[in-house]
Amino acid sequence: MDGLLRQGLEALSLPTAGISSLLRFADMLSEKNKVMNLTAITEPSEIATLHFLDSACLLAEVDFRSKRVVDVGTGAGFPGLPLRILEPSIQLTLLDSLNKRIAFLKEVCAALALEDVACVHGRAEEFAAGQREQFDIAVSRAVASLPLLAELCLPLVRPGGWFLAMKSVDSDQEIAAASRAIETLGGQLSAARDYTIPLTDVRHRLVIIKKVAQTPKKYPRAFAKIKKNPL
Repeated sequence: MDGLLRQGLEALSLPTAGISSLLRFADMLSEKNKVMNLTAITEPSEIATLHFLDSACLLAEVDFRSKRVVDVGTGAGFPGLPLRILEPSIQLTLLDSLNKRIAFLKEVCAALALEDVACVHGRAEEFAAGQREQFDIAVSRAVASLPLLAELCLPLVRPGGWFLAMKSVDSDQEIAAASRAIETLGGQLSAARDYTIPLTDVRHRLVIIKKVAQTPKKYPRAFAKIKKNPL
């Protein structure tokens, strides 16, 4: 895995200083996955490429230096933790609705001595009540549809900041369906950039949305309403 990470990060023109921490994270992820369903990706080579290098691709597309970042629906810590390991200046919040995942992420952060990382158990629509428009960047690799993700993430982003959604290359229809939601929530579609994960043939898409205006205070709505009647 060390060699794969080194080769992949060099292909992205990213520093390799975080590799030892990524390897420790991979070990902890694999061990915890034996007793808790954190990821379906279990082969070391696939953890290196489909988790770590996929996350690292964001650093090649967007400037994260010294940014306050929230990873919404982080799951096992992706893409947020690899971003923080590879760019130590990030002030990171990992947000997930399942407390068991957050407990695991706290263990990882303690083991890796990661500072400026808050692991928060909560729902995004409730978290926004106290952290509204407090972040430079919101990222999400969650599987939810883009209209739903936009309502959960954009209220957390300050005007002038960014919401980054990691999607499949087949998401044209989903992006089009989210246009009304993005505009209503104060966002503007900036780009949809397709990229290939280094050392693989896997192509993903990064949807980049700029926050151009404040989100109306009535958003985000309760999750049941968001799901039943997406914008």
